[in-house]
Amino acid sequence: MDYDEYMKKENERRSIAIDHLKNGVEFVDINSAYIDPQVKIGAGTVIGPCVTLEGATVIGEGCHIFQNTRIQDSEIGDGVEIQSSVIIESSVGKDTKVGPFAYLRPGSHIGEACKVGDFVEVKNSNFGDGSKTAHLTYIGDADVGKNVNIGCGVVFVNYDGTNKYRSTVGNGAFIGCNTNLVSPVNVEDGAYIAAGSTVTKNVPEDALCIARSKQRNIEGWAAARGLYNKKDK
Repeated sequence: MDYDEYMKKENERRSIAIDHLKNGVEFVDINSAYIDPQVKIGAGTVIGPCVTLEGATVIGEGCHIFQNTRIQDSEIGDGVEIQSSVIIESSVGKDTKVGPFAYLRPGSHIGEACKVGDFVEVKNSNFGDGSKTAHLTYIGDADVGKNVNIGCGVVFVNYDGTNKYRSTVGNGAFIGCNTNLVSPVNVEDGAYIAAGSTVTKNVPEDALCIARSKQRNIEGWAAARGLYNKKDK
């Protein structure tokens, strides 16, 4: 790209940002915003530094899109906060918080008043109103109901090496930390999954699922193998 072509693109980019500014959009640094021509942004929304909005993206009113966020061909509802995250071909309902460092892959539909936190990846899934997954979780090919809590380190195990499968989590369910949901499984309304479980069968409504081996302590095991010597303390 030569200098003249570069400056033409820069002027076009700045002109697009200024048009949004005139329509009530706020910019932390208007010179670092990259917005495609067809993008729509509601009044009162704040765009942070180094934000990229691509394709047919629609941003609602009163949103805060923090720095280093990329959104492509997605619909973002009113009052949404997105921190340093990537959203592609997906939707986010109003008053939801996303990030930092979340990744919504194509086909992800996040409801209203949800939390999708740091290092959470969602792919081809529905996430109901009021549901929360705060950190370090993978939700793939799943339908998650309303007001569900998904703990840290939960994985929807959706791929067996050949085929991908879908799982369902009902309204008000609680998925404990470090749980593996081996698809296809259904966790019904109000069910609880104990932390550290690997779930391979359906969980009935209001049930507690504990899918882990019982702890057993073998006294003196390390010392008998010369792995630990009290004198070294």
